[in-house]
Amino acid sequence: KTLTEGKDKVEAGEKDKIESAITALEAVIKGDDLQAIKDKSEELSKAASGLAQRMYEDAAKQGAAGPGDAGSTGASSGGKKAGDDAVDAEFEEVKDDKDK
Repeated sequence: KTLTEGKDKVEAGEKDKIESAITALEAVIKGDDLQAIKDKSEELSKAASGLAQRMYEDAAKQGAAGPGDAGSTGASSGGKKAGDDAVDAEFEEVKDDKDK
């Protein structure tokens, strides 16, 4: 999915590495070797990390530059937006036994 969505951001040779890692993972998934599956999953993650990072950075730039989706940029920055009156609190519901 990441490869499809970020096809315009893929560097030379990177697509081949990602597709090779996908093929290798699909092959070991058919077997019973859990460690091999974990290893191939890690290889795929490493192969796709550069592309995912560029996609994330581009999305962050677009969100900061334009009006875009204000909810996603405000939540990910960890900062409080002006006019945000929400309070994060814990509570415990106490039931009154007199109603029974």
